[in-house]
Amino acid sequence: MATSTASPHRREIYRSLVELRTFERRAYDLFLQNLVKGTSHLSLGQEAIAAAFGVAMRPDDYTFATYRGHAHTLARGVPMTPVLAELLGRANGLMAGKGGSMHLTSVDHGVMGSYAIIGAHLPIACGAAWSAQYRESGQVAVCFFGDGTTNIGAFHEALNFAAVWTLPVVFVCENNLYMEYTPIGDVTAVARPAADRASAYGLEPIVVDGNDADAVYEVATSALARARDGGGPSLIEALTYRHGGHSRADPGKYRPQAEVDAWLARDPVPAYRERLVGDGVPEADLVEIEAAAAAAVEAATAAAKAGAPPGEDLLMTDVWADGGASWRN
Repeated sequence: MATSTASPHRREIYRSLVELRTFERRAYDLFLQNLVKGTSHLSLGQEAIAAAFGVAMRPDDYTFATYRGHAHTLARGVPMTPVLAELLGRANGLMAGKGGSMHLTSVDHGVMGSYAIIGAHLPIACGAAWSAQYRESGQVAVCFFGDGTTNIGAFHEALNFAAVWTLPVVFVCENNLYMEYTPIGDVTAVARPAADRASAYGLEPIVVDGNDADAVYEVATSALARARDGGGPSLIEALTYRHGGHSRADPGKYRPQAEVDAWLARDPVPAYRERLVGDGVPEADLVEIEAAAAAAVEAATAAAKAGAPPGEDLLMTDVWADGGASWRN
């Protein structure tokens, strides 16, 4: 009988990978049923980055995500039901059904928002990191963004500010090769849009296979430790690929089929499963994890569908910091 060489954190990474994949597939199905309000941007194919960082981070660390933020939100421990209900625009959703797919936030879990404006969250992540530095809390802000963000001014401003102030922030570029519909290489002067610019801010160029959860976990733990020890920011470029189009409204036909097939063959979820089995993890354990994820998604789907639409009483909540607009009118 083979002895397992998989440490507990690797099983936790697989659990997260399977939950994220199962959830996103269900979100896709519900969109096709016209139950998801608005569009949605799925992380199918990119789950290894969120899963590995979610396991590597401390519970009190901060996550800043883009509109493709379902996986990053769930990876920090936010329950499935309120996330799925938010996608459906129900009152039992994470934001009471008012934010939808692109604005997931759970301060209790360190998820400081999904941002629809490209690059907007990078300076905000610097602010959270500065707060942690000032309070000497040991917290780290981890900011995820796409490759297109590297051509936005906020990217360069945030990198410079973080380097000058030696802030405990980790910037993670999820380079899936396409901005929206345009290949990042067609509009960028360097081959690696994030890593090749790191030296301009005195940072090490870090490139990792974003489909290899173990490799991502390794660079994540190193960057988080560096930030916590006062070593300042890191810029990581994780190479990955989205299985579908930019959003659910995009069939993604602009991508060469040979390229799509090559990346689908490197799907991070079955690849990690195969590696764990090869390292001696009993397949029965993995089947148990998969069954639990499927059951959790089924339960979350039923609870989300049962949620009521937001009532008029919620219309003016979470709009003004002082509580409402009644006195203004």
